Amino acid sequence: MEPKMDIAALQAFVAREFPQLGDDFLIETLTEEGVTVRLRVADRHLRPGGTVSGPSMFSLADVSVYLAILARIGPVALAVTTNCSIDFMRKPAAKADLICHTRLLKLGRVLAVGDVMIFSEGQTEPVARAGLTYSIPKSA
Repeated sequence: MEPKMDIAALQAFVAREFPQLGDDFLIETLTEEGVTVRLRVADRHLRPGGTVSGPSMFSLADVSVYLAILARIGPVALAVTTNCSIDFMRKPAAKADLICHTRLLKLGRVLAVGDVMIFSEGQTEPVARAGLTYSIPKSA
């Protein structure tokens, strides 16, 4: 399925509907299969010990799947996360941006399932892996 929203439209949607996210997330690529999103790591994303916090990595995974879905179905603000399972596999590099590769495994009428791999910039091994399910409202 051809994307209904391009990178510029997705970034504008996030800025308009979720201004609290600021400039934390940058969409780097968009394909028919999914998106690649960067978390611009700042001090507010760090936990004691100087590594990126779990909640920050969850946010990256969640936002990335949401954007992958919106790219395919259009600007539906009320699509919501219904399930998430995340495995934290390695300590992220200190203050390095995180790169999230997201692939939609299923996009149905009421549910979407995404798979996520998160990497610290410059590292080849993933720091986290997640699977998320989203509920899509009937109006979509």
